Formats: sequence, C-alpha cells, structure tokens
Amino acid sequence: MVGDNVESDIHPIRDALNLADDLGLDLVEIAPTANPPVCKIMDYKKFLYEQKKKQKEIKANAAKVIVKEIRLGPNTDDHDFNFKLKHAIKFLQEGAKLKVYVFFKGRTIIYKEKGEVMLLRFAQEIEDYGKVEQFPKMEGKRMIMFVSPKKITKKN
Repeated sequence: MVGDNVESDIHPIRDALNLADDLGLDLVEIAPTANPPVCKIMDYKKFLYEQKKKQKEIKANAAKVIVKEIRLGPNTDDHDFNFKLKHAIKFLQEGAKLKVYVFFKGRTIIYKEKGEVMLLRFAQEIEDYGKVEQFPKMEGKRMIMFVSPKKITKKN
C-alpha cells in the first residue's frame, strides 16, 4: 500500500480499507499483477477530475485543421483563375488545407480533360506554398484535388 500521508508497507486488505476509510479517501488498486498487489490511498474522484482536465487541455492545444474550398469550372478564364489562385495562396499561408475542385454543370462533363489540366496547372502554380495531397479524381460531377500547406522554415 502506498499513498500520501501513508507509510508504504504491506497490509491485509481489511486493514488497508479501514485506513482509507479513516482518512476519508479511496483504496485504488494500481498494480494488480504485482506480488503482492499494490494499492494506493487517494481521492479517486479528484484523480478522475484531474485526468479529465488534462485531456481537455491537450485537446484544446491540438492543431485544428481548416479546409477551404475553391471552385473552378472547366471553362474558367485566366483572370478568374488568377483571382482564385491568390486566394488559395493566402489560405495556404494561413495554414489551411485546400479542396480545389472543378464542377461540371450539365453538358460540360464532356470537358473532363480540360478540368484535369486546370487542376494540374493550379497545383503547379501553388507548389511553392503547398503540396498536393491527392491528385485530381472524379467524384460524381466534381473533379477534386486536395492541397496541404508546406511547413514554413524560418532562417536565422
């Protein structure tokens, strides 16, 4: 048996339970496979609360991934393409992931090659800021490509 304000020693279970009861704490088995099993006298509710608090803190500090979408058409003009490219670069610099897709409306589905060429051109233009995670792939009426930001290394 171990614990705060308790002498580490070997005790029968009945004595250990009585001692924990006298202190107003719980007897918790922490190493059941040891010979003899090791128990600790502690406030179990407080222990659970602290554990939950630590998990919440870890979760809060975890990086949240933001996915921004950029929609193109198979016949998107150069000016519109450059406009969307500037936005994509800004999103990548902020650390967001990109989902770039070409949406085929109606009969424009016959221009699949144009859509793929456009996405590959887009990937080539932003290769300094991000790397392609998933190359263009058709999903229904959309051709989708994912881009993740590159890690920025600071030079001293």
